[in-house]
Amino acid sequence: MAASTHTVTNQAPPLVGYDVFTSDRALVEGVERHLDPTLLDSARAELSLLGRAAGSAQAQKWGDQANENPPVLHTHDRYGNRIDEVEFHPAWHRLLGKAVSAGLTTAWSRPGGHLRRAAGFLVWTQAEGGHGCPISMTHAAVPALRADPALAAEWEPRLTSTAYDAGLRPASQKAGAIFGMGMTEKQGGSDVRANTTRAQALAEDGTYALTGHKWFCSAPMSDGFLVLAQAEQGLTCFLVPRVLEDGSRNAFAIQRLKDKLGNKSNASSEVEFDGTWARRVGDEGRGVRTIIEMVAATRLDCVIGSAALMRQAVVQAVHHATYREAFGGRLVDKPLMRNVLADLALESEAATTLALRLAAAYDDGSEQEQAFLRLAVPAAKYWVTKRCTPLVGEALECLGGNGYVEESGMPRLLREAPLNSIWEGSGNVQALDVLRALQREPRALNAFLQEVGKARGADHRLDGAIKDLLTELADLEGIEGRARRLVERMALVLQGSLLVRYAPPEVADAFCASRLGRDWGAAFGTLPHSLDLSAVVERSAPGV
Repeated sequence: MAASTHTVTNQAPPLVGYDVFTSDRALVEGVERHLDPTLLDSARAELSLLGRAAGSAQAQKWGDQANENPPVLHTHDRYGNRIDEVEFHPAWHRLLGKAVSAGLTTAWSRPGGHLRRAAGFLVWTQAEGGHGCPISMTHAAVPALRADPALAAEWEPRLTSTAYDAGLRPASQKAGAIFGMGMTEKQGGSDVRANTTRAQALAEDGTYALTGHKWFCSAPMSDGFLVLAQAEQGLTCFLVPRVLEDGSRNAFAIQRLKDKLGNKSNASSEVEFDGTWARRVGDEGRGVRTIIEMVAATRLDCVIGSAALMRQAVVQAVHHATYREAFGGRLVDKPLMRNVLADLALESEAATTLALRLAAAYDDGSEQEQAFLRLAVPAAKYWVTKRCTPLVGEALECLGGNGYVEESGMPRLLREAPLNSIWEGSGNVQALDVLRALQREPRALNAFLQEVGKARGADHRLDGAIKDLLTELADLEGIEGRARRLVERMALVLQGSLLVRYAPPEVADAFCASRLGRDWGAAFGTLPHSLDLSAVVERSAPGV
């Protein structure tokens, strides 16, 4: 075959060797907006260092290797002894080690920690999403453990360590620890109060033996797990160490690993407890209340993780369109493609801006901000995670057939995209949680309305959307059947308010015209043609 037929032209170069942080203007501006000015220089430096690592060829290779070589379960050793170990590819440990060393589990122990960690999580998980699961659970376990000061004093320094120490050994002998969780069961699913795992009190105060089956237990090689089980006084939270202090293995039988749609690098398992030793966390019968802050923190990570997936999909699409030529010019300059890219960029920026606002509220810690989070987190989790899958699918289409092949990385993003909408409660669970807060916690609604009201008068479409939302909230008849509609509107109004206040005029204008003014079609790429779409696309470009 003639060599001339293999001359490659009109292909975009790989998107590699760039700074994932500094090339994301919405992310950089959000950090600068919310972080104490005295912390900015150090935060920019650490996030840029992490951004260069995330955009490197090495990190991209690790992501490929971790997904092409998924974890393998070894239930027994060669002699027939039960070991229940999961073997990961070395790339998984490198990804996880980098996340830990970058401080993605230290939010609770440093100033501005939640915002800095949220930005870092958004940056680093663009390299690979699966390893973010144990990072998220390790981070989120801290507030739950604080229900027992003695347990917190013992475990919190391990969970917030920047040393990744793999292997099954007593946690007291390790430089750092990773946490998992196991709440759902076969018969209950999201209805954790239907759990049947039993907890039998032992002679030592606060210790129990657990018996039951956990349908989803993620990251089973973690050092400890927070689980729910039925004790004498009702559903209770427990800490289950993987290895006991005497060096023996706790009863933790891994029945199988889940064969999942995506998230292939991460091991999700079914686990059997049979006399498994556990420490109680919080009071008996208060399991949901004890673990609820962990759930809230992991829900926020679902928002951040989806924002990261969106951002990576958008930069891949814009990068491809910048270099690819068709019909006599660059794709990025074609009005129809520009409309699609701008629409995707709007969705991505709105998700990033909202995620950072929520993280900043965690850092603030005031009663007002805590009340705001009570409604804003489930609403954001509902909407942002729902928008992730269609966005990634449309971004993949921007690459055409090139995006449909595994080498592009886009199929992995698409398989990963639905995960955050399911994890920690699917859409209906989030919508019902919003209704619960509206009915039981009036301060939450007041805080939410005060937040969105900060932009009143700046855009007539936003003002109209706020008015419509208030009308919707005033009519509680049949509210459960229309809960999704209500929560969607709440999330859009909140995003609109943030963008009107903080984003460039062309971004806020396009968002309000489409998402709030309803001058928009049912698919991406249907923005009003009169908008400044070139500026929106240029703002989203990775600059490589």
